[in-house]
Amino acid sequence: MKTQDFYYELPEELIAQDPLEDRASSRLMVLDRETGRIEHRIFRQITDYLRPGDCLVINDTKVIPARLIGEKLHDNGQAVSDEASDDRARQDGVYDAEAEGRYGQGRGAKIELLLLKRRDKDTWETLVKPGKKARPGSRISFGDGLLTAEIIDILEDGNRLVRFYYKGIFEEILDRLGQMPLPPYITHQLADKNRYQTVYAKYEGSAAAPTAGLHFTQELLEEIKAMGIRIVSVTLHVGLGTFRPVKVEDISQHHMHSEFYNVTRDAADEINRIKAAGGRVICVGTTSCRTIESAADEHGIVHPGSDETSIFIYPGYRFKVMDGLITNFHLPESTLMMLVSAFAGRDKIMAAYNEAVRERYRFFSFGDAMFIC
Repeated sequence: MKTQDFYYELPEELIAQDPLEDRASSRLMVLDRETGRIEHRIFRQITDYLRPGDCLVINDTKVIPARLIGEKLHDNGQAVSDEASDDRARQDGVYDAEAEGRYGQGRGAKIELLLLKRRDKDTWETLVKPGKKARPGSRISFGDGLLTAEIIDILEDGNRLVRFYYKGIFEEILDRLGQMPLPPYITHQLADKNRYQTVYAKYEGSAAAPTAGLHFTQELLEEIKAMGIRIVSVTLHVGLGTFRPVKVEDISQHHMHSEFYNVTRDAADEINRIKAAGGRVICVGTTSCRTIESAADEHGIVHPGSDETSIFIYPGYRFKVMDGLITNFHLPESTLMMLVSAFAGRDKIMAAYNEAVRERYRFFSFGDAMFIC
């Protein structure tokens, strides 16, 4: 299949810029993947479509304030001005005119760093902008030297391996200096950064939120439990690989970046028990889906453990465990569009998305939800 097969027209005004005050008041599109029938509801009415004996699989990862803005340093420890940095870049043949225009001249050369994956205590894989000013040996200062980073390697995909230097506890410093790494289509920072966390976020490590879970409140979760529905937690630390654009024409040639996941013994046993008893395994979000599908064997048995997964689910994939999916509305031509198309069928998904546009649903991270059942 071709990447363009997953394109749809989206008016810019339908991209949600802020979460709703009441998480559970988002709209909910319910799509029957067998018949293609569509219903329009409110998210808290998800309970009308759940049955005793089902289980919801949630991703309890927590987003870290992974976006850092700093200044590039001279070898003598002084901030490099944009003009000096650009002069050096011109001499090296790597001048980045776009970056110069973005940051201006006459100030410290601004460097944006996004934490992607922790390699060890003080070493991270990062995305650096502008990357052409971040060569091995370059140093960046954050918070007037409270935190310093050194570029130690350039990876195959252009990401930078960075080592941090600081005094104290890294997590506390990051919480003080870092910003929530909101998607680029969100045009402003949130007044309350916890609105980019699920109410059940527990284990820090994600560069992006598992956004389908943003619709749940504690009250709704308690109501679901009282119905006799099990809620099972797994962990997948969301990187940017899931959201990077597919740049190849043939989708089978696309390669996902790996992400860390963990499935406990209790979680695996509960999912397997529910499945064996005839209950439905309903994933909250594509990250929960990718976790249990990665942890399952060819017979659909989920095994406990921690590992890296680069699973790429697109039409033709045979789902081993998942029976239902709660998800948001995704970017055109994205790997997430391909995943939901694999589950419900491309034609049904494209028809549902076109109806969502006609009905003025809110799209992407802070937007409305879909339940594919």
